[in-house]
Amino acid sequence: MPAKGKHRRPKQNPITRKLALAGTGGAALTLPLISATTAGAAGTGAPAAAVTTVTTVTAATAATAAVNVVTAPPTTYSVVAGDTLSEIAADHSVSGGWKQLYEANRGVVGDNPSVIRPGIKLNLGGQVKAATAAAPAVKAAAKPAASYANNLDGWIRESLDVMAKHGIPGTYNGIHRNVMRESSGNPKAINLWDINARNGIPSKGLLQVIDPTFKAYHVPGTSTDSYDPVANITAACNYAAARYGSIDNVNGAY
Repeated sequence: MPAKGKHRRPKQNPITRKLALAGTGGAALTLPLISATTAGAAGTGAPAAAVTTVTTVTAATAATAAVNVVTAPPTTYSVVAGDTLSEIAADHSVSGGWKQLYEANRGVVGDNPSVIRPGIKLNLGGQVKAATAAAPAVKAAAKPAASYANNLDGWIRESLDVMAKHGIPGTYNGIHRNVMRESSGNPKAINLWDINARNGIPSKGLLQVIDPTFKAYHVPGTSTDSYDPVANITAACNYAAARYGSIDNVNGAY
């Protein structure tokens, strides 16, 4: 029945239909892709579907790139009262910690890394890690202060924590052994009969330290009273570390 063919809607060319769709709304942006694909596929049947690859740079990616750690130019730090090499190294992220900081500044610090004078300038070098302005450094929240018993056990434990901050070696057993030999655990003990006493500088406290030694090896942050248990232990351990390597190596009068 050929006559009925007159009422059929003529087929619309697929390319024309796609182009018509491409002219509507935001889809118009795909027009160059369809045209290019159609041209390349001429004579090969239905055109292949166009695939668009989009590379998205997210805000997170940009932020990550912005916080890359860089090496800062050499900087200096002026010591203030109460500072320690370990705290300065930690606060400024010095590579190698307090030992590296000490080695780089031995000339101004001197032979005892536990004693640094206020006002001296430390060279932090190029080891300091700096973040860009896009990622301000956030300092970790300070830990709550430890609580120590007011007895020999508590004094030794508090001294060990202070010693750890200043890089002073020593163990609980080494301290306890020497305390019991020197003072039997009495923080007010004083020797009034030996050569030091005759010279007017008697040995005092838990580890029987004379005043000149206490002052020379006093550790910042502890009491300046040589009878103070924690200050006495810490100064004595600092002295023992300088002379014997550690309080653990002391097994008699020192």
